[in-house]
Amino acid sequence: MDLVLDPPRGVAPIMLGMTLDEALATVPDRDEPRVLRRPSRNSAKAYWTLDHVGVHALVEGGAHVTAIELWWPGEGRTSSTRVLLHGDEVFTTPAVDLLRRAAGRGWTVDTSQPEYPVIPGVSLGFTRQTSQEVERNAGGLPKYVTSVLVGGEDYYDHRYGQRC
Repeated sequence: MDLVLDPPRGVAPIMLGMTLDEALATVPDRDEPRVLRRPSRNSAKAYWTLDHVGVHALVEGGAHVTAIELWWPGEGRTSSTRVLLHGDEVFTTPAVDLLRRAAGRGWTVDTSQPEYPVIPGVSLGFTRQTSQEVERNAGGLPKYVTSVLVGGEDYYDHRYGQRC
């Protein structure tokens, strides 16, 4: 199965703006989603795995999915589920190449927080942090990203204090 990142719209078949129930309806029958609701904050998170790839649908401050986050399978695990960004497999393409190609598309790539690079406006956020024993670059960061988040166009504006 391929999960194709379509920033800032979502990760097909889950799209931003769906209700949580609509997002849960996309989960294959063999997978058992877990749902965590926080009524006092009007937020919720549903999560499940697709062949070891973690999928999180986030509802933050409303009734609709505001972000989708995908997590790599983990050390020593492989998956037939690919997470793709313009043909690049997010979890097996070296992060430096993934981010360089994103910049080549004309996207602004912010690596000011090296463990959490973002592409504002698009909006993509990556995690390059793990406690697991994985291959690392000279700076100590994992060679590959460990998660990717797709949010709406203004999802990362809080990092800049304004619209990017």
